[in-house]
Amino acid sequence: MANGDRGNRPLSPHLTIYRPQLTSITSILIRITGNAIILSVMLIVWWLFAAATSLQYFEVADAVINSWFGKLVLISSLWAVWYHLLGGVRHLIWDRAIGLDLKTAEYLGWSVIIGSFVFTILTIAVLW
Repeated sequence: MANGDRGNRPLSPHLTIYRPQLTSITSILIRITGNAIILSVMLIVWWLFAAATSLQYFEVADAVINSWFGKLVLISSLWAVWYHLLGGVRHLIWDRAIGLDLKTAEYLGWSVIIGSFVFTILTIAVLW
């Protein structure tokens, strides 16, 4: 049996000594953006449902979508879609056992972050 006297050592790593890695942060953001996309799809479905229901209901939904808050949600959702897509491509690359060394994994992580912003800006420029 192990010695019951553990001294002054911590039992597990604590936030004060743990340094988050880029791969862990990007993985957490993949999960967050996936859930955010679900919420934005619900907003768009509500808008489509309102369009199919009545003119008054559609005017309310359309006002919400075209408000500054609605536009912020839609632009954030666009970024989330690009981030989630690029993160999925990165995981497909890793599933082929390519790029698992630390340098390449960090390069892929930064590629996902920077690429999501670049593709979001390009998409906004093309659509507007």
